[in-house]
Amino acid sequence: MSVLVDSSVWIEYFRGTNDTLHLDYLIEENLVVVNDLILAELIPALHLRKQRKLIALMHEIACPPLTIDWDDVILMQITCLRNGINKVGIPDLFIAQHAIQNNLDLYSLDKHFSLMAKKIPLSLYEK
Repeated sequence: MSVLVDSSVWIEYFRGTNDTLHLDYLIEENLVVVNDLILAELIPALHLRKQRKLIALMHEIACPPLTIDWDDVILMQITCLRNGINKVGIPDLFIAQHAIQNNLDLYSLDKHFSLMAKKIPLSLYEK
C-alpha cells in the first residue's frame, strides 16, 4: 500500500501539528507518494523560506506520473455537483484521479475528499 500525501497534510506536518503524527510512520515505512501537482503547491513556499534540504528531500519521494484523463475529471465533477459536493477545485480532482488511477490511498485533511469518497472510488488513508 502506498499513500498519496496531499499538500494539506504536508503543510500541517511542517507546522508541527498533531494532526499529522501518522505521516512519520508512513515516511519511516517508505509508503509516501507525492505528485508534481502537490510538489508545485509546496515547493514555492519552501523555496522562499530557503528550505533547500527539505526541497531536496521532497524530490526524493516517489512521484508516479500524473496523467490527466479529462473525461474522468469532468465525470467526477458532475458526480460531486449532483451530490451537493460543491467547490471542489480542479487541482483536487486531479489529485483524486491520480490516487484512483494508481491504486493509492489518499491522505488529506481536506474534508471534501471524504465526501467525494462516498460517491467515487477514492480510497482514503485511515489513520
